[in-house]
Amino acid sequence: MPTTFGLLLFDGVEELDFVGPWEVFTASSMLRENTGEAADTIVTISEHDRPVRCSKGLRVLADHTFENHPNLDVVLAPGGFGTRTEVGNPVLIDWLRNVAASCDWVTSVCTGSLLLHEAGPGRNRRLCTHWGFEDTLEARGSCTIVRDQRWAVDGNVVSSQGVSAGIDMALWLIGQIYSPDHARGTQHYIQYDPAPPYADSI
Repeated sequence: MPTTFGLLLFDGVEELDFVGPWEVFTASSMLRENTGEAADTIVTISEHDRPVRCSKGLRVLADHTFENHPNLDVVLAPGGFGTRTEVGNPVLIDWLRNVAASCDWVTSVCTGSLLLHEAGPGRNRRLCTHWGFEDTLEARGSCTIVRDQRWAVDGNVVSSQGVSAGIDMALWLIGQIYSPDHARGTQHYIQYDPAPPYADSI
């Protein structure tokens, strides 16, 4: 069965938080199509029908608004400086709460966990977030911060640490939805094999 993935966008969203998982999900779908399987649907969704200005200045026009997107199997809440504002946006929080209730998987990258927590799916869960935000999220209560792994799974809620960790989480997720072998094939296709050039000096 194909899967419909919805990636939330908002002003101040961190680019790689959604583009990394987007690359994983779309590459996975392409590889499945190449073997005769039905294509997945991967869409971006924002509150307004206008370009979103991301954290580093990239401008993106979402595929859908909150009012006209397809039914989702997976929702992803990315992070970025915009989460500090959007956590107080009742329209976005209500949308996330409502759509998450019917999703098979509810996911976040970086400080997107703040949105999951505020909307409800992240309450009383083990959560990951960016290392610079762990104490702040913990201080909100009703969650346990996982500080020593790239992503955490608690029921159908999957949260990841900052920025590039969303790629790891997305690969794990398609391994659960389809198979670990398919996830490994996707990882090979996108040539994701981290080898930081300054690892020894960090």
